[in-house]
Amino acid sequence: MIRSILVWIIRTGFAFLVGSVVVVAIFRIVPPAITPLMIWRLVQAPFTGHSLFVRHHWVSYDNISPSVFRAVIGGEDAGFLRHQGVDWKAVERAKRVNASRVKRGKPPLGASTISMQTAKNVFLVPWRSMVRKAFEVYFVYLIEALWGKKRIVEVYANMIEWGDGVYGIGQASLRNFGVSASALTPEQASLLGAIVPNPRRFHADAPSSYTSKRASWIRGRMRGVALPK
Repeated sequence: MIRSILVWIIRTGFAFLVGSVVVVAIFRIVPPAITPLMIWRLVQAPFTGHSLFVRHHWVSYDNISPSVFRAVIGGEDAGFLRHQGVDWKAVERAKRVNASRVKRGKPPLGASTISMQTAKNVFLVPWRSMVRKAFEVYFVYLIEALWGKKRIVEVYANMIEWGDGVYGIGQASLRNFGVSASALTPEQASLLGAIVPNPRRFHADAPSSYTSKRASWIRGRMRGVALPK
């Protein structure tokens, strides 16, 4: 009995490892069509009053304004080109200060990198748990090894949520500014970058004072952002 269980665990683990590597390798070339988050939002929609549609189309890296990549890297992950997927220094810093920040009524510091957000959005269900976090770290190192930074940020920009029912920079640019992703100006890109942490609450086309301030901060950081090659 115990041996049968062990054999099943080993086979299942091996199948997962092989399957995950194959899927990640395919997505190195083929754009992902849908994410678990998109499916989850559709399941939630009848009960939350949010959009019942998924608006998404893929835009290749070369057809996206470089300002978009500078905005999301500057706003979300300034060390994107330096770390190997997980910024362990940021994780330790967040652990040290978050307890006191929460006590003072301040939001906790995040330590999620662009690689981590990409892995979470493309491969995992949006439920918080230590098990999911472990799988997230696994997929982070897998995409870092098989995709590289340029593909990671391309998939990130194309698959994350940019508004209610809006996914990917192609739809985000059209919905907010009526232009293609290649035509986005640095100011427009910074406004889109500013809403990434909560895209269903904040709006790039009608920015609140908070969004405008964050966009201004992002524009200041964009000038020093190098892009992957």
